[in-house]
Amino acid sequence: MKIFGLTGWSGSGKTALMVRLIPALTARGLRVSTVKHAHKGFDIDHPGKDSHNHRAAGATEVLVSSPRRWALMHELRDDEPELTLSELVAKLSPVDLLLIEGFKREPHEKIEVWRAAVDKPLIAAGDSSIVAVASDGPVPDCPVPVLDLNDAEAVAAFVVERCGLAG
Repeated sequence: MKIFGLTGWSGSGKTALMVRLIPALTARGLRVSTVKHAHKGFDIDHPGKDSHNHRAAGATEVLVSSPRRWALMHELRDDEPELTLSELVAKLSPVDLLLIEGFKREPHEKIEVWRAAVDKPLIAAGDSSIVAVASDGPVPDCPVPVLDLNDAEAVAAFVVERCGLAG
């Protein structure tokens, strides 16, 4: 399973690129999964639902299943640490390409999404795991190739080539 990431500062457009990139990759016949890092807490469950009541009652894991999907929620209790990216990847089913959004300090290859309007420094200037930058304009003093942020097909072609995938 190939692993490739998108990183960048908050508000740069990582998720917007991700949701355009996934269909561009799956249209090439690739099976794609994603991992998204959330800096703040999140919940996919809601008070009043049976699964939420199970977690609130103290269940460590709750698996919800339907004819269309299943989801496993694992509650980190007390002082349990957040899982590492490697630990999370080990829990996924194999696919052709695993796209990682966030996890900017991890060593996997990634594209930085950068916009001058966000007014943050270019991460690629000091991070050798960033192999390209996707931007909506010129990127001054960029040490890696610059891709058009608005051209998901070109970004997909770059990822496919970089990962050595047929597609």
